[in-house]
Amino acid sequence: MISTIPSNPACLGVFDSGVGGLTVLRELHRLLPEVPMLYVADAAHAPYGQREPDYIIQRSLTLAEHLIDQGARVLVVACNTATAHAIGALRQRWPDMPIVGTEPGIKPAVAASRNGRIGVMATPSTIASARFADLIARHAGAAQVFSQPCPGLVALIERGELETPALHQLLAQLCQPLVDAQVDTVLMGCTHYPLVQPALQRVLGEQVKLLNIESAVAQQAAKQWQALGLAATTAAPILLTTGSAGALTQFIQQALAWPLQAQALRL
Repeated sequence: MISTIPSNPACLGVFDSGVGGLTVLRELHRLLPEVPMLYVADAAHAPYGQREPDYIIQRSLTLAEHLIDQGARVLVVACNTATAHAIGALRQRWPDMPIVGTEPGIKPAVAASRNGRIGVMATPSTIASARFADLIARHAGAAQVFSQPCPGLVALIERGELETPALHQLLAQLCQPLVDAQVDTVLMGCTHYPLVQPALQRVLGEQVKLLNIESAVAQQAAKQWQALGLAATTAAPILLTTGSAGALTQFIQQALAWPLQAQALRL
């Protein structure tokens, strides 16, 4: 794939605090390979999970405005923390823009569980949000939900530590309360976490079902795009980062095997 600016000004815009949203972008590109996509990793301000809500809202508005200025006609908030705190503000600012958020799928986790004991791994900010509490209230029913905040995990993944002793040690520490609670289903409530899914599965045990949400998010965004009836040409995603372009390029080539070059963005 060669990353070039698409000739068609209309594109599908995606943003995340860093590399986590690449799991959503990968699925989007699989579903819509002909659609120009613009991805912004806000690496200079990551991780969002330990930021104050007002900060997350302001960064989300800034990133969304940039994507819309660049031609985004559908916006995907490929970050659970940004969705939890900022999607209301985004929809208020751009009421006519299709905006797809990323939220922990409590309802499908309940359906997948055999014993009604469900773990949710997410950033501290997501777990502390009113939106997350509302999801549990609306969808958990009789199931028990064990919420596990995961401080430090996103930072390790952002550094490309996908199979290191430090990662394994942190995962063991974070997963122990879920193992003790005898959960049989764990929801990865952050788009970063599927990037370390093999390591996470080993710690939790093969008997635990791991669920992610990028497929559902991508399918919803694809429906929104297709409803617009826009023309499209074959295009590789364009990857921008407020952090190090070299670091993001190395990450996408290592983790996703995409031969793309990221570009730096001051925003």
